[in-house]
Amino acid sequence: MSLLCQKPRTRDVMKEFADVYEQQYPVALFNSVRYEIEGGGGTQSQLLHRKVRLSSIFSGNLFQYLEENRKWRNRFVSVPNSYTISLYESKAAHERGLHPKVTISCAGYKALTSLDEYMELMNTSLPGIKAKVGSNPFIKCATQFPLILWHPYARHHYFCVMTEKEQKKWHAVLQDCVRHCNNGLSEDCPVQTPAFTDAVRLHRQAKGHYGTWDMMCGEPPQILANLVMETLHPELRNVIAPRLKGKMQQRQRNWMLISDAVYKQVLPQTKGQYEALVGVCEAQRVKLDATLRTDMDQIITSKEHVSSKIRALVLPKAEQLLRTSIQPYISSILEALMEPTSRGFSEVRDVFFKELVEISKNSLNGGGKEKLGEHMERLSMLAFHPVKMQSCYEKVEQLNLEGLQQRFDVSSPSVFVSRAQILMREQMDNAVYTFEQLLNQSLETQGENDLCKTMQKCQDRVLKKYDYDSSTVRKKFFREALLQIVIPYMLQQLSPSCSPELPRFKELIFEDFSRFLLVENMFEEVVLQSVTKDIMMAVKEAAVQRRHNLYRDSIILTNSDPNLHLLGETAAVDWAAKFGTDEADGTAEGGGSGEGGGSGKRRRQVVSMIQLDGVPLPYESCLEVPGVEQIPEEDVESKEEEKVEEKEEEEQEEEELPAEPKSPDSVNEIRDLINPVVEVVLPASEENQVNGTEPTTGTITMDDGLEEEVTHVTTVVDDAPKKSAKTSAQTILQQLIGNKEAETEKQRQEEADIKNAIEEIEIAVQDDDGGKQVPESDVELSPPPLKVTQLTDSSSHEDSGFQSPTNEAPEDGEPEPITNGLNRADQIIDPADVEVALA
Repeated sequence: MSLLCQKPRTRDVMKEFADVYEQQYPVALFNSVRYEIEGGGGTQSQLLHRKVRLSSIFSGNLFQYLEENRKWRNRFVSVPNSYTISLYESKAAHERGLHPKVTISCAGYKALTSLDEYMELMNTSLPGIKAKVGSNPFIKCATQFPLILWHPYARHHYFCVMTEKEQKKWHAVLQDCVRHCNNGLSEDCPVQTPAFTDAVRLHRQAKGHYGTWDMMCGEPPQILANLVMETLHPELRNVIAPRLKGKMQQRQRNWMLISDAVYKQVLPQTKGQYEALVGVCEAQRVKLDATLRTDMDQIITSKEHVSSKIRALVLPKAEQLLRTSIQPYISSILEALMEPTSRGFSEVRDVFFKELVEISKNSLNGGGKEKLGEHMERLSMLAFHPVKMQSCYEKVEQLNLEGLQQRFDVSSPSVFVSRAQILMREQMDNAVYTFEQLLNQSLETQGENDLCKTMQKCQDRVLKKYDYDSSTVRKKFFREALLQIVIPYMLQQLSPSCSPELPRFKELIFEDFSRFLLVENMFEEVVLQSVTKDIMMAVKEAAVQRRHNLYRDSIILTNSDPNLHLLGETAAVDWAAKFGTDEADGTAEGGGSGEGGGSGKRRRQVVSMIQLDGVPLPYESCLEVPGVEQIPEEDVESKEEEKVEEKEEEEQEEEELPAEPKSPDSVNEIRDLINPVVEVVLPASEENQVNGTEPTTGTITMDDGLEEEVTHVTTVVDDAPKKSAKTSAQTILQQLIGNKEAETEKQRQEEADIKNAIEEIEIAVQDDDGGKQVPESDVELSPPPLKVTQLTDSSSHEDSGFQSPTNEAPEDGEPEPITNGLNRADQIIDPADVEVALA
């Protein structure tokens, strides 16, 4: 039923939108051509802008929950510079160029790290069907560190990781994907983008929705699908929700799947119809453009005449509304915006400054050219590094408009938070790019002599320019945010009395110009002009008082550094090639072949999500590649303290957990971790030549003195020369217990022999002036004892994301397998591997 009723609803909504878009397209074209002819003002940026966008790739492994079989699978995640999330069966599948299992566009999603937060959102999706506090959701997370992508209409995606540190880093990556995908409207389309945004706004205003809209995110087809679902979703819910059967969690899950099915049907329709609509409008563009350029002066004169008539009608009412309902709140709204936003931009400056300090320290310590090139490669990635930028983004996330949202119909501050974060990233990249160009110019003219002093001069110049641009960008952001909050409220209050009077003004417009001049748009411009003066004065007053490090408008640095802007026309610096480092090869190798590769283009960034310091690479929770380790993630002063804390946490986790799981295929397999396995190497006898598992009963004393119950004995015979006889499981257990008791005595004897040998060597060295060495045969060690290694019960799984390290030699920093204090180098002749499963 839902799939059938969505088609006429989608068609109706798209038809209404198309009518408004076809009206707004000529208006947007008129404004674009007029701006081109008359030219626009504005303050010139002091920092350079990167011409070629820096490609970036985030990659690593996550556990994904599959709806089909309700199990968890390990997936290799790759995020290209489009910021769409691609999930592969394995890293090898990605490297072979296979199609991903799942591709996720994050527009409209929210990245969550708590099941409680997720259940709160789920409770709002179905009124009357709410979970009790603390009740279990319809999914059971395999670990304590979930990552959830929630969407009001589309399917939700569930992931999890093994550690809290890894969760924070992946959360930063997911938030970066959401932030980028939400900003889907291109600013490079001066006609299509304004026409689209105005059409969406006017369409929603006709339905009575004047405030900001959280779902104005993504590319135009996605926004239009959200526009359809805004009205269709409540209707479907009212019809389908009463018919849902089963437990509360099951009904929530079924509703989410139904909503996703409808959304998937709507999205292709909006995409196809929007592309057709744009094609029709673009076909008329040449003719409209010629008319505009021919009659531009007459069109402008006609517009000013009609606007003056509308202003006489609207201005008295607008001024009365301003005095009573707007002006008393402008200062409080501005302060609520300035405080967190300015702290975020200040944090951007601090992070950038700390990175430059680290580079200067390395140059002072004699790092060399290759080290400098490596650090500059890291620095060029800084603005696109989600973990390093997270501290900046968190500052502005504290923006709170509570008390003002209801009065001015602001759904949430998320629209302003996202916009501020995007501006922060742009300013960081501009600062980094400007520093790169200045340093490269200085190195070419002055050489590498006194490198630290050269870097200091470049740093001072960039920070000064950043402060100026930061002030300019923030003031513009504050003005636009105030208008976004105030204008919808004023239109809502003035439209009932003014809109009925507008049609009579159409008679004043020539028919040839009627497509470019709409009285509805001129009415909104009059309202905008009425409040702009108050908003400009409020922002100017804040700048005069030097609040939040804002510059006064009278401070203009236009063309203060003309030589610098000439550098902006040069190609980006390839530091890897300049200093002969292998960094570019490493990053390109991790990113594969695609956009951004090749000479003349920026290399792609690979950001690793380190799971745990010291965890061996075979786990592949996240790949260890350049991008994180060379850029410190915390303050320099706290590095050593953090290392100590992480080491203590690792030791504690190693004591608590027997080993890492191979793959979180189900919750039962995670629970199986409580049943550890002990591997024992014994000389083979004639009785234990057959592989197999036999149930048995008995106990074994572990190194810590605790007795563990033995439930099964698994015999694995090695390919060594056979001279064994078949032995029952009970006999093997008895041998194990007997050998365990003999180990202590053998180890004591071994330590005594070693001690005596050392004493003999010292005496021999003292007595023999000729420097004779003691032959190796003088020191004989006792025969090697049995080796007992504690393992995790790791029955084979087809989709294993982790590999047990017990059969591999540990790398540097990798925790050694538990060997009960025995020597790893011991060799056993004719071994048979025996696994003892403990309850």
